[in-house]
Amino acid sequence: MKAFLTALEEGRLIELPEADKESALTLLASLIEAVPSVKTNANIVEGILTRETQSVTYIGYGWACPHTRTRDEGELLCAVGWHPSGIYYGNTDGQPVRIILLYYIPEAQKDSYLKELSAIARHINATQELHDMSHFGDLNAVRLRLLDIVTESSGKPESEARAKMIRLETRISEVPSPAAAGAFDPSLAVPAWIVRDATWRIIVLSKDQGIVSDLEALPGLAMRLEKEPVISINGYFIHVRQTSTYAQNRSLFDCIVVKPPKKS
Repeated sequence: MKAFLTALEEGRLIELPEADKESALTLLASLIEAVPSVKTNANIVEGILTRETQSVTYIGYGWACPHTRTRDEGELLCAVGWHPSGIYYGNTDGQPVRIILLYYIPEAQKDSYLKELSAIARHINATQELHDMSHFGDLNAVRLRLLDIVTESSGKPESEARAKMIRLETRISEVPSPAAAGAFDPSLAVPAWIVRDATWRIIVLSKDQGIVSDLEALPGLAMRLEKEPVISINGYFIHVRQTSTYAQNRSLFDCIVVKPPKKS
């Protein structure tokens, strides 16, 4: 369950904005392409879409598992998409797909992929409570249910411990934080411009080198910029003041970034 759990841990679980199969697969494949260890010419989007024309990767109960293989070395990677009302996927039972697990499979990781997928499929087939994703209203609730599946199907203490930590962080994030005491230091608020390209990679333009380094290293930030006007991540608060779109599927986000206070 390593790849599935890592996707939840690193922010590669997203709410899909469109109820369209090709758009959903393209978006999830772009998340994998944005992982720094993946080669820039991996062509994951093309591989996923081509694979779907050959065989529908539906595994039942509103779950689908598209994938693409590569001869490159590397880790098994996963991205997870959820759509609250479901996506028509071309499956014969006509059930809308609410969960898409998209996998990138290096040649040396094919056995790991088969073990992970079989464990997931076995547990969602066996327990209706686990496979039913029709009644969740937000992404945090979905994340908690997916972590239940990890815990049920992994059987490994280290996976269970990681799942417990992610579950705790998810629940903490649902509780509004009290206002910090003391006066706000205005030097912590820095303007920044974030460019998102067609591959969902980001480039941060700022005079603060720390902000550039930290934000460019954050997984999943490009997706959150598209959806959230205020983002709290790794101690930073990112306020998106304005978004501009350009040719070749590029976007520019005019932001104010509030840095975490320095530790005394």
